[in-house]
Amino acid sequence: MSASFERAIWDSVEQLPRGRLRELQLERLRATVAVVLDGQPAPLRSLEDLGRLPFSWKSDLRDSYPFGLLAVPRERLVRVHASSGSHGKPTVVGYTRADLDAWAELMARCMTMAGVRRGMLVHNANGYGLFTGGLGFHDGAERLGATVIPVSGGFSARQAMLLADLGGQALCATPSYALVIAQAVRDAGMGPSDLQLELGLFGGEPFSEAMREQIELELGLRAVAFYGLSELCGPGVAAECRAREGLHVQEDHFLVEVVDPDSGEPLPEGEEGELVFTTLMKEAMPLIRYRTGDIGSVDGSPCDCGRTFARVTGLRGRRDDMLIVRGVNLFPSNVEHLLLGVDEVAPHYRLIVDREGPMDELTVECEPVSDGVDRETLAARLEQLLREHTGIRIAVAVVDPGALPRSEGKAVRVVDRRG
Repeated sequence: MSASFERAIWDSVEQLPRGRLRELQLERLRATVAVVLDGQPAPLRSLEDLGRLPFSWKSDLRDSYPFGLLAVPRERLVRVHASSGSHGKPTVVGYTRADLDAWAELMARCMTMAGVRRGMLVHNANGYGLFTGGLGFHDGAERLGATVIPVSGGFSARQAMLLADLGGQALCATPSYALVIAQAVRDAGMGPSDLQLELGLFGGEPFSEAMREQIELELGLRAVAFYGLSELCGPGVAAECRAREGLHVQEDHFLVEVVDPDSGEPLPEGEEGELVFTTLMKEAMPLIRYRTGDIGSVDGSPCDCGRTFARVTGLRGRRDDMLIVRGVNLFPSNVEHLLLGVDEVAPHYRLIVDREGPMDELTVECEPVSDGVDRETLAARLEQLLREHTGIRIAVAVVDPGALPRSEGKAVRVVDRRG
């Protein structure tokens, strides 16, 4: 299949009228539910009936560890991926050949939407292995006809050298690791003008507009956000187009809802809540109304790019990452936005949560941009800024440049020392 013919197929799907798209979703939803119900007819007259079905949760995957939720014999799997398992055993996800083909097509579609072209040099600094980022971006780039440089994560000085020597035009990484690579480029005595980078394709963790601007400044590229979960397929569930007014959900493969995180009741379009996804094309492990724990909203209004797929907006991170400090709900992304709006602050920070008495205490650790910054003055300024915008007292510790841990994958933004 030629790239131009495949591109035309993606365009036709991505520009389906909403009525026709909903018909396609209902057809695929019925087939998916019938599989989950072991061949019984799906009790669905319309997409609105989806709300009558029960939710599925990450705990369902853990309780069925490792292969209890498979809808196909284990022998039909051709690959297995898994989450990091940071809160216990990882959630294991299996893929059939059809699942991998669909995933590669979704990634190729999303990467094309982001601006990757056939023949472009794609420097993939995502880790290869159980983490879905590495192979997800790799297979998508190959599917659309790009040239992949499978560097994987780590060896940041080598990343900088290969970016300069091989002329990578698109960088795939987590946003936090992109900043580590930017530091390695500076350490090598180079700057954006020494690189050929045009695009940055970033996923695996949320990042604020301030972080986006910092990455673009330091690497001289246009940063585009990708969204996904290993439970659904990995990256490729949603991505930004060139308008960057939200991440287009690949709605021919995924149904998206927004529900109240506490009650589970559906919320109107545009309201912020927990994102819930139903897979429409997964063979090995279809999921019905999967509670992601991610907080955001959905915008179904027309996009300047011409795509009719709805967009996820306002992604602020996982509900699990939300801190409640003296009665105030606070996401790490809220703090990030404020910190990176101050010129003297480097884009490396973490939140330390402790409890020495009856109340939780929060300390923000951050780095100055250079040794020449007066740290005491900066800390006092940041404490005032945080209090003005959050309404609570948050201590700030400005540490030595380079003192905070760097991550090759997802950055650890919250350290909970409450025991």
